[in-house]
Amino acid sequence: MIRPRLLISSLSAVMVVLISGAAPLLAKPLKVGVTGTPPFVTKTGSGFSGISVDVWREVAEENKLTYELIPQESPDEGIRAVDSEAIDLLVGPISITPRRLAIPDVNFTQPYFFAKAGVLVPKSPPTLFSRLQVFFGRAVISSVVVLIGVLAAVGTLVWLAERHRNEEAFPKPAVAGISSGMWFALVTLTTVGYGDKAPVTRMGRTITSIWMVMSLIAVSSLTASLASAFTLFLSGAADTPITSAKDLAQRRVAVIQGTSGIRLAESGNMNQVAARNLAAAIEMVNQGQVDAMIFDRPAIRYYLKQNPEMKVKLAPFTLAEETYGFAFKTGSQLNTPLDVSILKLQRNGTVEKLTSQQLD
Repeated sequence: MIRPRLLISSLSAVMVVLISGAAPLLAKPLKVGVTGTPPFVTKTGSGFSGISVDVWREVAEENKLTYELIPQESPDEGIRAVDSEAIDLLVGPISITPRRLAIPDVNFTQPYFFAKAGVLVPKSPPTLFSRLQVFFGRAVISSVVVLIGVLAAVGTLVWLAERHRNEEAFPKPAVAGISSGMWFALVTLTTVGYGDKAPVTRMGRTITSIWMVMSLIAVSSLTASLASAFTLFLSGAADTPITSAKDLAQRRVAVIQGTSGIRLAESGNMNQVAARNLAAAIEMVNQGQVDAMIFDRPAIRYYLKQNPEMKVKLAPFTLAEETYGFAFKTGSQLNTPLDVSILKLQRNGTVEKLTSQQLD
């Protein structure tokens, strides 16, 4: 027969063990990473606000969790912090993508928000002047300047070698002689071969032979610069409006570093232009530096609502469905409590109420 005092002592010991096992989750403040843009995450003077932060606060309050908010540069950086256990949880508009789900030691909560990836485009197509600007870029101008300098150098050397014995083709006066030398160098470069001027001295022919070989490199460099400019002129800056996802192929599209938009641009065969944040990416579209931008549609709508003077608009199509959740370490005790709380908040209308307050 078990004595009552012994039974009470045993039960007390079991309770101590159970409480000590649960203590780290409840007693120790969680390190919660925060990343995202308004209206989901907004940095304020006293901390953070926004849809994602408000949903987290409701979840934390229901589970009586204490925590500290730690800003993260991007969703990808925050997920790496969760993976390395630098933080316990990542809060924000974190898209649950196949690539992120494939990370073995990172898990996600039940989605708390369903969104779409949107495309931002200029309100009006680029002008002829803006399209011609690609031919005045640094690469094209530097190639032309170098080419003129090389032609002048080769023309001068040929003139110095030929002026005494080949005065008819390369006159002795410097201006006329060097001009003739540059003309000869240009004809040789383009392989036109008029034959109106040709070296007759051994030195002149040696210089010409060297130039023939060098001209192959010069032509390749100039051709690459011009081909790049023509590609941007004919495709990236064309007047054709962007009305579907296929119209983005081969176009210059701004993507924000560390976001799921990078994978969407890769799958759509777009020419990516990296931006630090949402404001910088939208400004690229506004200034005509890119043809479009990819980001979450609710965040774009919110930004345009706050900045109505921007000469940009949302395209009439979306690229993909997005589901937002919170990220945490696989095997964490947070898994079930967070999922249950998020489902409760969705069913009782709290998430919808928090969302409408920010987006409407």
